Formats: sequence, structure tokens, C-alpha cells
Amino acid sequence: MSVATIRVAQNGIAVFSGGTAANSLVDVFELLREGNDSTLSYIIPVSDNGGSSSELIRVFGGPGIGDIRSRLVRLIPDNGEEATAIKHFFNYRLPKSYAPARAEWLDIIESTHLLWTGISSPRKELIRSILNSINVEMLKRVRPTSRFDFSGASIGNLFLTGGRLFTGSFEAAIYLLSSVCGVHPSVSVLPVLNTMFAHHIAAGLANGTVITGQNSISHPSVPTAAVPVSVMEEPMSPRRRSKQEAEEREKTEDANGPGTLPSLRKPALMFSKTDEEDLPAKIEQLWYINPYGQQISIPANPRVLDALHNASCIIYSIGSLFTSIIPALILGGVGEAITSPAIRSKILILNGTLDRETGPSTTPFTALDFVAAIANACCESRHLSRTTPANYWHYVTHIVYLDTPTSPKVDRDAFAALGIETLRIYGRADESNASPRYDDKALTQALEAIVGRKDMKNGPARRNTLIG
Repeated sequence: MSVATIRVAQNGIAVFSGGTAANSLVDVFELLREGNDSTLSYIIPVSDNGGSSSELIRVFGGPGIGDIRSRLVRLIPDNGEEATAIKHFFNYRLPKSYAPARAEWLDIIESTHLLWTGISSPRKELIRSILNSINVEMLKRVRPTSRFDFSGASIGNLFLTGGRLFTGSFEAAIYLLSSVCGVHPSVSVLPVLNTMFAHHIAAGLANGTVITGQNSISHPSVPTAAVPVSVMEEPMSPRRRSKQEAEEREKTEDANGPGTLPSLRKPALMFSKTDEEDLPAKIEQLWYINPYGQQISIPANPRVLDALHNASCIIYSIGSLFTSIIPALILGGVGEAITSPAIRSKILILNGTLDRETGPSTTPFTALDFVAAIANACCESRHLSRTTPANYWHYVTHIVYLDTPTSPKVDRDAFAALGIETLRIYGRADESNASPRYDDKALTQALEAIVGRKDMKNGPARRNTLIG
């Protein structure tokens, strides 16, 4: 191994994140990677069981891939018309109604859809071969009571699943999509688990309630039957409707074995990220479960552990705390790797607002609650009891936060007493002015102030930047 290779390997950046929220910070992380001539690893959960992923899991089994696809497509470089066409292709979703969605799908695999415009012939034929292979798998799985529902399906998700089934390897499918998308070779998108099976999570609330399945924890959905039930002459009561839906699902043969928890088999094609009921109590713990609801312990993807062992900086990105960040931290080997003294910076980028998982149902989470959840999840990974605030610095060394009325409250003096540094920066409102967002320049400067920058010529960057 050359000296240059060793230097890069010891200077890696590892980012724990989900999909949508952290996509807005990809350019910031790329600037940090370039400035430090380092590798960059995105560590992504695979427990999502909502939206079009729920239908893929129902029919084909396997991990939740929506966040993986979202990050890979976001990493497509802006370097020409074909790159733009590929990004649009893999981000495209079919119509929300079954018949027009199926018709569009056939146009895509038959190469007559306008989505192919701008994609070169070699890439087109490679993509088509994978999509045709999953189309064959769909036909194999058609049953009198079950068919694949194309409604709202993501083409990128279909490609990843097709690649997984064709190669027999989840990471081979990720590598294939990464190559087609032209992702920079120093950037990796790593699933927390390298698996061919579905892995679900459950959350325990302070009042003793247990919620199973990521979608039910984060974004409760409106149940949608895979096969339409017969129309009754008179409206059914909710209890009778629920019973009939359960009976219909039991008649459906899919990738879920007999006895699988109904909450994990329930279709979740439609859900809302805005109209959500508050949780009845705070989330206290999160764990993995098998399809029958039993708690299980799982080791992390070995490539994730390699990325952490080669990192000098880790970042807990914005996003859903308990369904995007914690599912990676509780896996075997992760907590121990994070405590390594070689990781000089362990940075929490605090969310600009609270969501269903962190408030405001009971007592809204403070910044200290976020740090406590991260530290305790790492202790869970290490099979240790919950830690005390005095030891939080083993898992979080810096907090970057927005100073807004909607942000989690930050007690700077309390963190200083714990040996955790806080950096306040100013953001900007989103397009609807509903919630604050990090400004790329301000956040980049804050991270460089912590991590440093190999090519910095003008001294340390400012930590507080006001965008006028």
C-alpha cells in the first residue's frame, strides 16, 4: 500500500444519515471531502418499510432500499445532459393509480417511454436488462390474490431490487447503480446491513407502548390493500373493516412467511409526512425485530465497520433521529468503533425543527436528549447499560446547531461542562418559510473549523455566518 493510500485511509469521513433530509447537505460534505483529500462514506439504514419500498418488500422481500437509492441519485455529478437524464430517470415515480402506472412501466421496459431521452445506448441497454429481469420476477410471483402494485413505484428502487435479485447480492446492486450514476470513486454509500432479507425495527415508548415497523414509528400510513376488496352495500365499521382486511391479507401469498406480524405485512404505499398524529409518549429505546416481533441483535455490515475504523471524523447528520440515525448505531461493532481515539471529531448536526419522533407530543427533545439517545444507542451496540452525561463526549464531541425558535434547545454551559463544544450558525428559511435550513456556506465553514482543511490558506473559517 502506498504512502498516499495510507494517508487517505486514515483521514476518512463517515456520515450517519437517512435519505431525504440529509440530501440537502451532500454538497457540504463533498466540499469537506475535497478540502481534506479524504474518503467519504455515507452509512444508510435499510429498515424503511413505507412507500414503494413496502410493495417491493411484500413481493420480493429484502431490505428497504429507498434511502440508498435517494443518496446514490443525489450524488450524480452535474456534468452534462446525460447525467441530468439519468438523475431524472432514477428519481421518476410512476403514477399513483395502478392502470396508468402499469402502462407507463411497460413503455419503459419496451424502450418507448420519453424517460429514455438523453441516455446513451450502452447505459440504456444495461438499465433495461435489469428492469426486464425484475419484470420477469414480477410475472413469476403473480397469484390469484396478489400482484405487484406499480402505483407510485420508484424506477430507481425497481432497478436496485432487480440488480439484487439478478446478482444475488445487495452490495453488488448498489455498486451497479453507483457505477451507472457516475458516483465519485472516493465516495461510498454503505447499507448498515449487507443483507438479502427484510430487517424491521421497533420502538419502545416511555408509557410501555411498542410500535413495530419504521413507517408506523415515523410516518403512519393509510392502509392500502394490494388487491381491492369487494364493495359492500353498507358502510363497514372500522373494526369489521380491519378484520376483513386482515382476512384478505392472510389469503395473499407474498414474501412474508406465515405468522409474520400483521403490522409488518400491512401495505403502506400511501403515507403523509405532514399530517401526523403525535406519539403518546417519548421514544426511549429502539431495537431490531424478526418478522414475528422478537427482538434480535445483529452485527453491522463489515464495510461500515471498516469505514469507521478508517475515519478521523464522523458526522451524525440531520434527519429522523430514531429511524435514520439510531438503527445504525445499535448494530454490533458500531458503538465500539465510534469510541476509537483515532476519531478526533464526532459531530452532531442538530435538526432545525422537531418531528414526530422527538416532539412535541409530550416534552420536546432538547439537544441534550439528542446526544443522550446517540450515546445510549452506542452503549446498546456495546451491550452496556445506559451511560451517564459525563461520558457523552465519548460519542459526541461537537454540536452544530441553528439558532431559531423552532430548533431544539441548546444549553451551551451544560455542554461545556461535559466537554462537548457547541457551534451556533445562522441558516435560511425554506421556500415556504415554514422551517429553517442550514446555509451551505455557513455549515461548511463550521465543519472546517472543527475538522480543518488541508488546503486552507487564510486561517480558520468563521463559525458564525449570517446570510443577509
